[in-house]
Amino acid sequence: MGTTKHTGPIRLPKKLDPKLWVSKAPFGLGHIKPHHIKDTLKVAWDNRDQLPYAYRILTQGVCDGCALGVSGLYDRTLEGPHLCTTRLNVLRLNTMPPIKPEVLHRDIAALRTMDSTELRKLGRIPYPLIRRQGETRFSRLSWDEALDTIAAKIRVIDPKQLAFYLTARGITNESYYAAAKVARLLGTNHIDNASRICHSPSKTALKRSVGIGASSCNYKDWIGTDVLVFWGSVAANNQPVSTKYMYAAKRKGTKIIVINPYYEPSMEQYWIPSIPESALFGTKLADDFYQVNIGGDIAFMNGVMKHWFEMEAFQPGSALDREFIRRHTNGYEQLRAHVMKQEWALLEQSSGLSRERMLEFARLLAGAKSAVFVWSMGLTQHRFGTDNISQVANLALLRGFLGRAHCGLMPIRGHSGVQGSGEMGADPFSLPGGEFKAPDIERIERLWGFELPKWQGDIVGVSLENALLPEAHERKLKLFYTSGGNFLETMPDPAFVERCLESVEIRVHQDIVLNTSTLADAREAVIVLPAMTRYEQPGGGTSTSTERMVYFSPEIDGPRIGEARAEWAIYAELAAKVDPAYKRLVGFESARDIRNEIAAAAPYYDGIQHLSERGDVFQWGGAWLCEDGICPTPDGRGQLIPIELPELRKPEGHFRVTTRRGKQFNSMIYSDKDPFNGADRYDVLINPADAQALGLKAGDAVVVYNQYGMLHGRAKPVAVQNGNIEVHWPEGNSLIPKGVYEPKAGIPEYNTAAIVEKAETYHAFKDTRYVEKRIAELETEME
Repeated sequence: MGTTKHTGPIRLPKKLDPKLWVSKAPFGLGHIKPHHIKDTLKVAWDNRDQLPYAYRILTQGVCDGCALGVSGLYDRTLEGPHLCTTRLNVLRLNTMPPIKPEVLHRDIAALRTMDSTELRKLGRIPYPLIRRQGETRFSRLSWDEALDTIAAKIRVIDPKQLAFYLTARGITNESYYAAAKVARLLGTNHIDNASRICHSPSKTALKRSVGIGASSCNYKDWIGTDVLVFWGSVAANNQPVSTKYMYAAKRKGTKIIVINPYYEPSMEQYWIPSIPESALFGTKLADDFYQVNIGGDIAFMNGVMKHWFEMEAFQPGSALDREFIRRHTNGYEQLRAHVMKQEWALLEQSSGLSRERMLEFARLLAGAKSAVFVWSMGLTQHRFGTDNISQVANLALLRGFLGRAHCGLMPIRGHSGVQGSGEMGADPFSLPGGEFKAPDIERIERLWGFELPKWQGDIVGVSLENALLPEAHERKLKLFYTSGGNFLETMPDPAFVERCLESVEIRVHQDIVLNTSTLADAREAVIVLPAMTRYEQPGGGTSTSTERMVYFSPEIDGPRIGEARAEWAIYAELAAKVDPAYKRLVGFESARDIRNEIAAAAPYYDGIQHLSERGDVFQWGGAWLCEDGICPTPDGRGQLIPIELPELRKPEGHFRVTTRRGKQFNSMIYSDKDPFNGADRYDVLINPADAQALGLKAGDAVVVYNQYGMLHGRAKPVAVQNGNIEVHWPEGNSLIPKGVYEPKAGIPEYNTAAIVEKAETYHAFKDTRYVEKRIAELETEME
């Protein structure tokens, strides 16, 4: 923890800088780019029935989109208003009317003809619903009937057969905390959250490397740092407001580097709508792209460090911060010995980059006095995600880029609520303010007044798979309670996930809208509970941003949806239904009561109890974690960790495959067309030379397949590293193997190897069992 406080927003320069312009043509004429004005007008039209309410949400509430932490139209980084189309697209979720009864209660087969985008547009869930086994329609039931049914099931099953999951859909810290407490009170440690499939390796790696579980720095540190590195992160697309910070950084002379297999157009140039100069002429963002292979980051970083060690041998002090290493790290000699034995040929082959390119990056960082490393799913969603992040920490520690201004390690969050989820204990490995280990267990038991289950809970993917266990197995999932989330569109192998969902006896969907998962069958019943948004919750709520800012979002006056209830209140009432005696333990009277308890349960959240008015905010941990290089580890030092090269299994004739995002917010898709590159949702991004070798032209129908599944799409030659292809998420999830988890953090693997063929080649020999023969060959090759 640090003592220096965040100093508040800074001003943008007023003078124009034509050197950064993309084009002198106004508004990007002739360029493939988002049409912000058109998109804004469309959002206004979509919300025309509730424009005053929509305006109040935008100007009074804390953004329920990404985790940059915009309160109203302002943040703590830059002066002036901020607005992005991601937030505007999410807005309609808060202003929609309820689903019409004649639609809500139609035959399930008719609802299943809709995708999640169409289901979302139907409106909000107005009241509790149930669909029992064999029934073809949802029917209405009262809250008491719904909760009594769920509670009765909980009483007769083993607590290990009960699992909870919370997405990050605008969910507040208060709801995460209430769910974490109720789950443990009901005897289960199977509780997980959306960070499991995004940043769980970040927390795990940062804990072991430097003792922290969150960003060590602030967005302000981007502005004026010598080098700002985006590693497997397309922040311009996924956190659009961040482009304003990038603009400010460029004006201060910061070099922006992107490390990614695909030369993402949105990171090269962007038209930032809230900066008039940029909105007119665009802004050049990235100074350089390092196009690594999918999964090649560890090799690339080993190459960078090998260059540093060689530079140090020639001229001590030319590459490393020797004083910082001496005073603040362990493991230097072991790391050096490990890296120096790496062969350049293997590092080049694995990374996809030449020794010379690695030297360029090594020299850039060696000559920098400061740097901030920002990363996202491109580093975490691997079976070696934790090792990826520890490698980034190694780079920061060797250069002393930690615990001071314009330096730091930042896992940038893609959802406004997700940073607080584990910190509130909604995680099988966490408790409020600590870990699921003896000292914190004892501390929480004293505070909560009941004994916690001591067995280790499962991550959500394993919990789902447990639905297929034998009937008598103590961990067979029989009741799955999910607050938001759509596993059919977020997990690998959707067909397998559907089987798991339909094998659960009772499945509870606490949500604001329907999605495709809600419509899956269950062995006994599917129960749907209508939830309030964060703007409707009585007493308001809080959320924690990427930079550890805890913002208060007030209850906003406006229409309310039928019988929707605050999520934290639903959990508390369910516990009381299971056993009336539990009401004394979790009978929260208000959101303020929960905040008071959070402050006691998570000591570094002391201050949350004082948040009660619009604009209230505090930052836990100070401006910089690990301030002055002192880490919250047993000896106060960071750990340099030798990282082995992962095995990148890509048989001959295969491509490395990863998923990417288009115009979407997590799994919520807003357009079939990517506004930055014109790609369709089923386009396969492939290197032009690779496409030519396969005889493919732009738009040709292709099939991507492996032993796990297939994807029908069209070839789109773009600047992606050769030997690699990218497909959209979740459309490409059919290619991803099920049940492959990172061993330390439990994140699913979202990368694989596959064959790309012309569609006519693939289909031409079906009658002679060509496909079956090729799949058999693949299974042999991958063994």
